[in-house]
Amino acid sequence: MSNGNLYARFERVFAANAGRAAIRSADGTSLSFGDLAHGAARYANALNALGVEPGDRVTVQVEKSIANVLLYLAVLKAGAVYQPLNTAYTTAEVSYFVEDAGPKLIVCDPARQAEMRALGDRLGIFAVVNIDAEGQGSLATMAATMDDRHETVARTEDDLAGLLYTSGTTGRSKGAMITHANLASNAETLVELWRITPGDTLLHALPIFHVHGLYVALNTAFLSAAPMLWFNRFDAKAMLAAMPEATLMMGVPTFYTRLLAEPGFTKDTARSMRLFISGSAPLLAETHGEFSARTGHAILERYGMTETGMITSNTHDGDRMPGTVGFALPDVSVRVRGEQPGVLEVKGPNVFKGYWRMPEKTREDFTTDGWFITGDVCTIDAQGRVTIVGRAKDLIISGGFNVYPKEIEEVLDALPGVGESAVIGVPHPDFGEGVVAVVTAKGELAPEAEIIAALSGSLAKFKVPKRIFTVDELPRNAMGKVQKAELRRRYAETFAS
Repeated sequence: MSNGNLYARFERVFAANAGRAAIRSADGTSLSFGDLAHGAARYANALNALGVEPGDRVTVQVEKSIANVLLYLAVLKAGAVYQPLNTAYTTAEVSYFVEDAGPKLIVCDPARQAEMRALGDRLGIFAVVNIDAEGQGSLATMAATMDDRHETVARTEDDLAGLLYTSGTTGRSKGAMITHANLASNAETLVELWRITPGDTLLHALPIFHVHGLYVALNTAFLSAAPMLWFNRFDAKAMLAAMPEATLMMGVPTFYTRLLAEPGFTKDTARSMRLFISGSAPLLAETHGEFSARTGHAILERYGMTETGMITSNTHDGDRMPGTVGFALPDVSVRVRGEQPGVLEVKGPNVFKGYWRMPEKTREDFTTDGWFITGDVCTIDAQGRVTIVGRAKDLIISGGFNVYPKEIEEVLDALPGVGESAVIGVPHPDFGEGVVAVVTAKGELAPEAEIIAALSGSLAKFKVPKRIFTVDELPRNAMGKVQKAELRRRYAETFAS
């Protein structure tokens, strides 16, 4: 019986390509596929020494580094469950995720070791270790002393590989249970659909605490034996310098708008590139058109969710229509029940197992015949091409990150002088959507800058509103519900140039 562990698939690729370069970073670090295998084994042995057993959750909140990649591989190899957290989350935010997931181990930045250890003591977490932005720290030191051989733990395809938290309609984050089969099916499909081969070189500048940089970029590169040029963060000038050595780039719309802002970004700069892929937030048709005119490349836009991985993609060879997210992936089905536009529903091997410890929420988000209700409103044309036209769930996507308004509103409403608040997303040239708050005053209201500063103390940076507007009263319908659509119209030009 074959091992359903996703790492077992990677392991075969690593062994067959052991001497070839796998990751090269700007600081000169270079690892072969063989090095990845040995490093993953050392980290897996370190995890075992720290008490991690198959099925245990490992909470990871560290800066992007190659060591972080080895940790991800090691968690899979050890049969545990990888729970990445955005590095911008505050301790108060992390506390919820840790308490809910109940991990065996927390891996954090050394600067947060003391506060995470205190959190771990309070919640009964077995161990807290660290890795810094350079890939050093207590866990890295421990892994360096370990054997570079480790037998990959057998898992069924239905066992959990990841636990990724996503915003929900109640405002309480939900843990999406991602299986080995979910990840394997999605990555294998994308490798074939996007024609990724060992001859490609991927520019990797995405964070690896969410689906795009972690599961889409890393998993496809590992399965296809495509080397990566590694960047700990996106920098347009660094991308331009590296682009002649690459063939493939995955990014959020912000990446492409920032590249277009560089006068040195030309058709010649992109001469070796085969494919530019965009996702995590809507790509403006204007950006698509400007990019095509500048480089001769039509960006390939695709669409997915934390709960499903990728759902649709524009085609590799056919027309890539601006404003659309293409067709359902092979083996994935999509539908809209009733009139269009309507809420998109999806079924396929990519769809997650359910929400961690939330059986009622899981039942609520699936139809009786087993389709996942995405909450995104779309149209599907006669050819099957999907166009997302809005979101039924009150969700903002800013810079590729999910922002749930209710969480921000609760913090705002607790501030002195704030009567009530409504948080919305409006068009932003860099982030796709910019977070804006509209508040009413109750007594003396602090200036905008002070309110933003107050929010920054308890919310991740990407959640903090970029602008706060004061009104006498919020617009409401006959049922008393705040009309956020009206607010979005009213403040649509907030970030217009």
